Amino acid sequence: MKKSIILLICFLAILSCKNETKSKAVNQNNELTLLEGEFVFYDGAAVLQTPTEIYGVFITDKIQELNKQAKQYQKAPTDMVKVEIKGKVSTQKDDKILWDNKVEIVEILNISASNQVDNNVVKLGEQ
Repeated sequence: MKKSIILLICFLAILSCKNETKSKAVNQNNELTLLEGEFVFYDGAAVLQTPTEIYGVFITDKIQELNKQAKQYQKAPTDMVKVEIKGKVSTQKDDKILWDNKVEIVEILNISASNQVDNNVVKLGEQ
């Protein structure tokens, strides 16, 4: 009976390790990272803020597409929208993007309105 239980535990441990290795291999092969956060594109610069990091976003055709879709959720051009994207993350130095972390958007998965409270924002030029 003890041998059966030990064998079952070993089998489950090996099975769980096998699944973990598969998921890592998928991430390494396509080099894309899933990111969720708040996005804004204003005056030629784009930023993606996740709960733990801030990313400068490379300006590509995908960023133009994302900005076009995001406008329907913005009340003002500086309002952030919630996005879920897949992209290539980089920490290499760039002349235009001064953030440590940078991302090139490859795929747009989801866009929705932000949950930010409006009364915490100071808006200039409005009465």
